[in-house]
Amino acid sequence: MIPFNKPFLTGKEAHYMYEAVYTGKLSGNGKFTKLCQKFFEEKYGFKKALMTTSCTDALEMAAILCDVKPGDEVIVPSYTFVSSALAFVRQGAKIVFADSCNNNPNIDADKLESLITEKTKVIVPVHYAGVACDMDKIMAIAEKYNLLVVEDAAQAIDSFYKGRPLGSIGHLAAFSFHETKNVISGEGGLLAINDERFIRRSEIIWEKGTNRSEFFRGEVNKYGWVDTGSSFLPSEIISAFLYAQLENLDMIQNRRKAIWQQYYNGLLNLQEKGILQLPNLPAYATNNAHMFYLVCRSLEERTALIKYLKENGVCAVFHYLSLHLSDYNKNHSDFIPELPACDQFADCLVRLPMFYELKDEEVAMIIKLIIDFFG
Repeated sequence: MIPFNKPFLTGKEAHYMYEAVYTGKLSGNGKFTKLCQKFFEEKYGFKKALMTTSCTDALEMAAILCDVKPGDEVIVPSYTFVSSALAFVRQGAKIVFADSCNNNPNIDADKLESLITEKTKVIVPVHYAGVACDMDKIMAIAEKYNLLVVEDAAQAIDSFYKGRPLGSIGHLAAFSFHETKNVISGEGGLLAINDERFIRRSEIIWEKGTNRSEFFRGEVNKYGWVDTGSSFLPSEIISAFLYAQLENLDMIQNRRKAIWQQYYNGLLNLQEKGILQLPNLPAYATNNAHMFYLVCRSLEERTALIKYLKENGVCAVFHYLSLHLSDYNKNHSDFIPELPACDQFADCLVRLPMFYELKDEEVAMIIKLIIDFFG
């Protein structure tokens, strides 16, 4: 069976984890935490980068930094992972779900303005599959209405919008290093801070509401409880694992992009015949090869394709269910919007195997199976 995902090891992970263990510094904010944060700040220009235990934690930090309070409204795409909304729900926000573009699972920026009310506080664009949302439109709307933008860049490492790194455009951004991502640490995340207003407070929230980081830098002579916060800081073991991946980022990306392109070239004829839809890359976006997906014509067709691939030794999977139709939202909202583009992707999108060690001949076999399925 060809799995959907297989974590890739560069060979240095165990070595760096061993080093972290035997230096006696296992809690966070040690050598490898600092190396990872420096990597992101220097390579992508984030004003501040803070490692977290998950992307969910990074989003929860962002919700606190945005000072989201009960009654505030936060605009989130319905076609996303639950964390994009949950982080703000925990602060008491009302989630206003937005539809996807017709040809792309990303939030439809042209429909955003109609969702804004006097209670709107934050917009959360999610860069699905590492492909950029239309950030110029989103940032212009945010500036017009004095809103904050939190990029959910969980899938978007090393991807760009008009030459700008994703995660560097909004006021804040969250990344994931879950084992299904391009570079991994098993679990793990990162908060990128691009607005200087949030830098000092982000460290305090990160350190359980204390000014501990300032104390260790010698900026204060003692530290104490000064704000809200939580235990968002990961251990050195997580950062040590991740740093081995970051050192090999270009190698990993090049291989994933080659696999992505092989899929695209091999299936393009089916799209040209109108049989299925392949990923759409707007002119302003780059491709980081986080995933390769296709969109079937119906739920029944997708179900049959996944079953056919599984019977032939290939694990392909669907993705998100629409959050606005979730049991949670139905039980906590008086209004369930109609979001047809989002629902189409929820019913029809299927993800194909994508991982570093996937062989060219295996990709070719998967392509042939899909062509055979559609006759």
